[in-house]
Amino acid sequence: MILSQVRDYLKQRGQCTLSDIALHFDTDPDAARGMLDVWIRKGVVEKRSATASCGTSCQSCDPAATEIYFWVEPADRSHLKVIVPLPGHCNHK
Repeated sequence: MILSQVRDYLKQRGQCTLSDIALHFDTDPDAARGMLDVWIRKGVVEKRSATASCGTSCQSCDPAATEIYFWVEPADRSHLKVIVPLPGHCNHK
């Protein structure tokens, strides 16, 4: 399992649980979570909890089944483009 495979899988599905991802890649949920954390830091994946909507705190569900990850299309990042002006004496204009 590599980062780009996790990205492609989640982009294709749009959303899935941690247990789905771990099962698909035949890996430990903690390993999958580590890969997803990279994409979360990059701002293209969001993590949500299914237990937040159930209204209970019974904790009888498997935590990996209640962690839901969503692919989020990055916002227009054109404003992040760095424009470096050429020096006045440069001939590459």
